[in-house]
Amino acid sequence: MVIGVPKEIKNNEFRVGMTPQSVQAVIAHGHQVMVETSAGTGVGFTDQDYLDVGAQIKASASEVFAEAEMIVKVKEPQPTECTMLRENQILFTYLHLAPDPQQTQQLIASGAVCIAYETVENEQKRLPLLAPMSEVAGRMSIQVGAHFLEETYGGRGVLLGGVTGVEPAEVLIIGAGTVGRNAAQMAIGLGANVTILTHRPAKSDKLKQEFGENIQTGLSSPESIAEAIVNADLVVGAVLVPGASAPKLISKEQLKTMKPGAVIVDVAIDQGGCFETSRPTTHQQPIYIVDGIVHYCVANIPGAVPRTSTLALNNATLPYILKLADKGYKRALLDDSGFLLGLNVIHGQVTCENVAQSLNLDYKDPVKLLSHCN
Repeated sequence: MVIGVPKEIKNNEFRVGMTPQSVQAVIAHGHQVMVETSAGTGVGFTDQDYLDVGAQIKASASEVFAEAEMIVKVKEPQPTECTMLRENQILFTYLHLAPDPQQTQQLIASGAVCIAYETVENEQKRLPLLAPMSEVAGRMSIQVGAHFLEETYGGRGVLLGGVTGVEPAEVLIIGAGTVGRNAAQMAIGLGANVTILTHRPAKSDKLKQEFGENIQTGLSSPESIAEAIVNADLVVGAVLVPGASAPKLISKEQLKTMKPGAVIVDVAIDQGGCFETSRPTTHQQPIYIVDGIVHYCVANIPGAVPRTSTLALNNATLPYILKLADKGYKRALLDDSGFLLGLNVIHGQVTCENVAQSLNLDYKDPVKLLSHCN
């Protein structure tokens, strides 16, 4: 199979879909890899690094898209990239379609086979291709939250861990998955008072076992969230419904109950955001203020640390890239029911139930569609 790796073009996105090590592994399986020039520069990989392991370097994204049978990216394809996709071409990347009807319609129109990292499951019903970036985003949420609590940016002017004789900041984390747990670990490490709300009692018990007296836990509900945000200096939205739009947990009206200068970090923004006042921002302009509350809603938080993020992502994606290349998409997906859940769009049809429901589109059974593929 011919695999293409274009340079990411989303605002301030420096990650790359495949490292030279991943390229080398794929070529060892008898496949070809073409990489757009400078695709890896942002993470310290030169064109020569790719040439040394046997890749071809292409001068433009259009060449990569035109010649490759499978495109491997990091972020969702931008409009110009969507127009370069073609019938039966495999697209393997993060998609986050539920809050993005324009991209969804473009992928439908392309006829391509669009597989989303974020909805692939493993045998334990976990999300192995989302987990590494959730880990990064969870840790980064506390790092950026602490930064924007500084008065310079409109924050409350408090130090997350406090100092002798001064109480530490109050951190509220809503959601106890990979993002929430990593956010808690970082916040505790910095000395903050940490509360996590989760709708799963078992998760609450597990967090108590892991962090002990360093954390307060509670069940998430509209009432408990409304009560907890009043005291919070930093709120991290870490909820996830795989493939679906994020539920709205804090209304605009509720912002008035929060401390002036408090910060909210919406890690769910790539699925539409979990706060009513959330809208996507970029690393270039990461924050805005609504009713005195600082909002950080960057849609590609791990892009701020692209080398760490790229290496972590490739560790997870490489086995799946090899499956697609070695078996072809039909056999690879039908042989692995968890991998099949990653198929979001194929031949103009939506095959992820949560995406279809979120966008009011028809859902088609992926097994039936794949069974009719040549």
